[in-house]
Amino acid sequence: MMTLGQIAQLLDGHCAGNAKKTITGLGKIEAATKDELTFLANPKYLKFLEHSTAGGILVAKDFHTADYPNLDFITVDDPYLAFSTLLAHFQRAAGQAKSGLETPHSVGKNVKWGAEVYIGAMAYLGDDVALGNHVKIHPQAYIGDGCVIGDHSIIYPGAKLYPGTHVGSYCNIHAGAVIGSHGFGFAPQPDGSYQNIPQTGNVVLGNHVDIGANTTIDCATVGSTVIADGVKIDNLVQVAHNVSIDMHTVIAAQTGISGSAKVGKYVKIGGQVGTVGHITIADHTTVGARSGVTKNTKSDQILFGVPAIDRHNYLKSYAVYKKLPELMSRIEHLEQKLLNLTSGKTSK
Repeated sequence: MMTLGQIAQLLDGHCAGNAKKTITGLGKIEAATKDELTFLANPKYLKFLEHSTAGGILVAKDFHTADYPNLDFITVDDPYLAFSTLLAHFQRAAGQAKSGLETPHSVGKNVKWGAEVYIGAMAYLGDDVALGNHVKIHPQAYIGDGCVIGDHSIIYPGAKLYPGTHVGSYCNIHAGAVIGSHGFGFAPQPDGSYQNIPQTGNVVLGNHVDIGANTTIDCATVGSTVIADGVKIDNLVQVAHNVSIDMHTVIAAQTGISGSAKVGKYVKIGGQVGTVGHITIADHTTVGARSGVTKNTKSDQILFGVPAIDRHNYLKSYAVYKKLPELMSRIEHLEQKLLNLTSGKTSK
């Protein structure tokens, strides 16, 4: 629960209205109640303001709040981003309400934790685990021996952290995610069989990392698989052993990053993308959905297709591809004309 004035201060905005009004939640612009705050970032939703009962509305600084004297506003640089910040704040506040140990649970030897830690029912913590302040371990989560979890991080139900995993502060590991599982390493034998290669490393997550539901991140063969600060990984993503993903990269669902690939800073990877191993995806690269990256990329490239190529070349190639039926018809017509001409010459 916050007042509009407190929210404006949190968002570095300005309250145009009753700064003492209390807000208890957030809502959609078409349905927000008198106790909820909403936002307006797209002009097509302007129509909802006329009959809005929202307790407050986030708008851009150039919005004419005086046109709606019956509503209370907070003006900010970017309403969408501000609303996102507020969602995170309210979510954290709700999550922090939980603390203490539910039963049954299992906690190993030499476990250390900070203030206001929550351990849900059926959760397992191995030996020598270290938890920071306000860490939340939800029911049926598994935290292996020697794991370290930073302040304010949340491990959601059923997530698994293999031994030695390091998680930074303000991270979210969603339900069913598996961090630190065995990397896909097998040595081929002369008889065609495969010998298992022990995977002795770990996984290290930076701060403010989000890992989606049922995503898997394999431990390194030796050393660490590293996910840097601010990385956001969607559901059902596979990150193989010894991969490194640099700061503030985003990866959409059903993508697979093969072993020892290096993904740079601020990279955007669409859904169902695949990469080969041992390549480097340079900083600020964008990879379109369902593309296959087979070689190193250059900074600021936009790639599409299988194999992934530069966007401009892809669009030119696709323009030709769309014309293939017409071109085939013309080729067949020309072949028939040539056949007729050839037949005519032969008959003479």
